[in-house]
Amino acid sequence: MAGILIAILSGILMSVQGVFNTDVTEHSSLWVANTWVQMTALAVCFAFWGMADRSSFALLFDFRPKYVLLGGVIGAFITLTVVKSMDIMGPAQAVLFIVIAQMISAYLIELAGWFGMEKADWSVQKLIGMAVAIGGVILFQWERNP
Repeated sequence: MAGILIAILSGILMSVQGVFNTDVTEHSSLWVANTWVQMTALAVCFAFWGMADRSSFALLFDFRPKYVLLGGVIGAFITLTVVKSMDIMGPAQAVLFIVIAQMISAYLIELAGWFGMEKADWSVQKLIGMAVAIGGVILFQWERNP
């Protein structure tokens, strides 16, 4: 249950952040807004790290594989693409496509066992679930002309 609540909170925070970042972008520029987002995130992370166990930082230097340390780089492009998609399509439509893309790519990662993830077995139920979600996007997009 805790995982579900945290995932719901994550979705809410991503949507609100996307709207906020889109507004900041309209008053500055895409890269200025992205820089601000990443800098403020860094400041918050430093503050919480300062209150927690600071000895864990040294573990990053021994971490294998090194490519997984690129999460922050990917995060910059996540912020960029969320802002642009929300600016072009609006928050609801953008989030629908973002969530569908996340679901499909996450399932492919599980199926293939990429990036050290445990391989998952093929599931027709998950395929049906993705099809239903995609159908929901189509239904959400469908506007009737009177």
